[in-house]
Amino acid sequence: MPLTKLQFRPGINRDVTSYSNEGGWVDCDKVRFRQGYPEVIGGWEKYSPETYIGTVRGLHNWVALDGSNLLGLGTESKYYVEQGQQFYDVTPIRKTSTNSITFAATNGSSTITVTDSNHLAVQGDFVTISGAVSLGGNVTAAVLNQEYQIDSVPTANTYTFTAKDTTGATVTANASDSGNGGSGVDGVYQINSGLNTGVGGTGWGAGTWGRGGWGSAATATVATQLRIWSHDNFGEDLLMNPRDAGIFYWDKSDGLTARAVNIVDIPGALNPPTICKQVMVSDVDRHVIAFGADTINTGEQDPLLIRFSSQETATDWAPTATNTAGDLRIGSGSEFVRAIETKREIIVFTDSSMHSLQFIGAPFTFGIQPLATNITIMGPNAPVAVDDAVFWMGRQNFYLYDGQTKQLPCTVKERVFFDFDYDQADKVYASVISEFSEIIWFYTSNTNSLANGGTGENDRYVIYNYAEQTWYYGTLSRTAFIDRGIRTFPIAAADGYLYNHETGYSDDGAIMTSTIESSPIDMGDGDQFTFIQRLIPDFTFNGSTTSSPTVNVTLQSNNFPAGNYLQSEISKIDRTAVSTTVPFEQYTNKADVRLRGRAFSIKVDCSALGVRWRLGSPRVDIRQDGRR
Repeated sequence: MPLTKLQFRPGINRDVTSYSNEGGWVDCDKVRFRQGYPEVIGGWEKYSPETYIGTVRGLHNWVALDGSNLLGLGTESKYYVEQGQQFYDVTPIRKTSTNSITFAATNGSSTITVTDSNHLAVQGDFVTISGAVSLGGNVTAAVLNQEYQIDSVPTANTYTFTAKDTTGATVTANASDSGNGGSGVDGVYQINSGLNTGVGGTGWGAGTWGRGGWGSAATATVATQLRIWSHDNFGEDLLMNPRDAGIFYWDKSDGLTARAVNIVDIPGALNPPTICKQVMVSDVDRHVIAFGADTINTGEQDPLLIRFSSQETATDWAPTATNTAGDLRIGSGSEFVRAIETKREIIVFTDSSMHSLQFIGAPFTFGIQPLATNITIMGPNAPVAVDDAVFWMGRQNFYLYDGQTKQLPCTVKERVFFDFDYDQADKVYASVISEFSEIIWFYTSNTNSLANGGTGENDRYVIYNYAEQTWYYGTLSRTAFIDRGIRTFPIAAADGYLYNHETGYSDDGAIMTSTIESSPIDMGDGDQFTFIQRLIPDFTFNGSTTSSPTVNVTLQSNNFPAGNYLQSEISKIDRTAVSTTVPFEQYTNKADVRLRGRAFSIKVDCSALGVRWRLGSPRVDIRQDGRR
C-alpha cells in the first residue's frame, strides 16, 4: 500500500476549529518549533539550594567593576542581591526605634505582643530586634534578638510575632515569661511589605466588553496593586524602586551585606523624587529617570510626570541653568504603566497610549513624542524589547512596535484570553529566550484563579517565535524570568527558588512531560473511510541525556469532527543505536497498527527522563476503505 508523508504547518492554531486546521497542530505543552519542526523545550534545575522570602516579580543582572556577576531580585517582602548562589538581603530600612520597645507574652502561647509607639508597620513587615533580655522563662534573649516577620497589627502602637529559636522552631512561653524585655530594646524596621496577589472587584463597567453573560457581575482588572520592583544599575551600583514608593540606592563598594538607602537620605541629595512608579538609567546619556514621580513644588505624585536627574549623578534632581535635571509630562493617558529602553529610544506606556522618549540635548535634555493611542497593556511587566522592537501583551491582543505600532497576528489568542485571570493581570511577565528567537509571556489562567480554587499564581506561558512567526504555549509556573545575557543559562523564579532554564531535559530531576497533537487528517473531504496499518516514524534523539530515549506516538481516528476518537493505537518509539562513524541514529523502524475512520490525528508525548526528541516527517501506510 502507498506511504503518505505527514507534514504539518509550524506553530499551534487554536483560533479556528480543529477540522478546519487540517495539516496543522492544535495543542502542545513544553514543545517549541525550530525550523518548522516540533521538539521538546530544554529543562530546568535549581540554580541554588538557597531560598528567598516572598514571590519574585523582578530580576536584573549586571557585572560590577571587579567582575562580580550580580543578580537583583525583588519580592513583596524583600530585595536581594545574589552572587555565587548566595542571597544577600539588602532590603532598605524604614525606621529605627531606640530603647522604646517592650514585650508581653502569655503562658502557653507562642505569640509575642510588641509595644512600640507609632511603629507604622503593616502585617508581613520585617523587624530586627536587638538589646532585649529574657522575659524570664522560655522566651530568652536569644529568642527575642532576631529578625521577625510581623503576624498582625492590632493597633498603631502594637504588633505581634511568633516566637522562635535560632533554628526557626516555635517557642512557647511559660508562666515565668512575665518580663518586658528590658529598657534597652531597639527595633530596626524594613520598608513596608507589599501585596503578592491582586485583589479584584465587581460591578457595572468592570472587566472587558462581552466577557460574561448579560446581567452577571463583572470582575475588575486589578483593584489593589502588586509589589512590583523596577531596577537598573548605575555603574556597578544598583537603583531600585518598589512601584509607588521611593527610589533606593545600593552601593556595591559598601559590600554585599550593606542595605540599600533611600536617595532622599543620601548626603547632598537635591530634590530627589520621594515616590515614583519606575526608575531607569538611560544608557545613552546616563540620566536617572523617574516615571510617575512627585513634583518638586508640591511633593504630590503625578501619575504622568517624568523627572530626570542631572547627567552622571543619581542625587541631583534640582533643575538649574548649569545642569541637565528637569521634568516633562506625558500628554495623554491617565496613568504611567511602563517604560522600556531600546537601542535608540525609550518607549513609554500609559494605560491607553504609547510614547517615544529620546535624549535631545540642551536645553530640554529629553523630548517626548506620541506614537499610538487607544492601545492597551496588560501590566508593568508585559512588554519586552528585542533590539529596536518592543513586543507586549495587551488586553485581548498582542502588539509589536518596530517603528510602527502593529497588532501581532496570533493563532492562539482565544486559548490565552478566554482563560485569563484578569484580576492577576499585573502578574504577566514577559521575557526573551534569544537562543531560540522567542518572546515568552507567563500569566495566570482563569482555571487557576483564586475564585476557582486555584493558587492565583502564574501557571501558563505563551510563546511567539519572532524569527519564524509561530505561536505555541504550555503550562509552567514562573513569576519572573530573565534571558541568559551575561550568564550561562536563562534564570527564572518560582516557589522560593531560582532555576537555570534550557539545561537538560527534566523538571529539576523529575520527569518533564512534553506533548503535541495534530488536527484531524482525512482523505479527500472525509467521504471515504481510511485504513492505516503501519507507521514509519521520523525522529531524532540527538542530545538526550539518557542512553535509551523513548517517545510514544498515538494515532487516533474518528468519523465526525464533533465525535469522540473511536480507535487509538499507541506505538513506543525507541532509539536502538547510535552510529559512531556517521551521524545516523537507529530507532524503531516501523510500528504496526490497525486503525479505521474518516479522519485521524497524530499525537507525540514523552514522559521519560532526559529525552531530547524532535519530530521530522513520519509516514503512514494508508488506503481508502470504502464509504461505510
